Amino acid sequence: MSSSRIEYSEKYADEENEYRHVILPKELAKTLPKTRLLSENEWRSIGVQQSRGWQHYAIHRPEPHILLFRRPLGTDPQTGAIDPELKRMALEEYKGQFGLRG
Repeated sequence: MSSSRIEYSEKYADEENEYRHVILPKELAKTLPKTRLLSENEWRSIGVQQSRGWQHYAIHRPEPHILLFRRPLGTDPQTGAIDPELKRMALEEYKGQFGLRG
């Protein structure tokens, strides 16, 4: 299956995590487990390409070809570890986007 047919959303965030969704070709999605989340090895093996730290966290039952991913704010994309300074900067950016303080 060609990974070029896999589509990636822009990232979005809340105060704890950043998120993105990945849209798979429907024929590929039909081959995936329906009742459990995919491990990193599993989603990488079907051609999903993302930096480190992403976790498949939910199954969207109405559209099982859409995989939902999240990772904690401040995750270093090269190591997958949470960097306190990156977290602080990401939280400031999130709060700035919504005019929040504190």
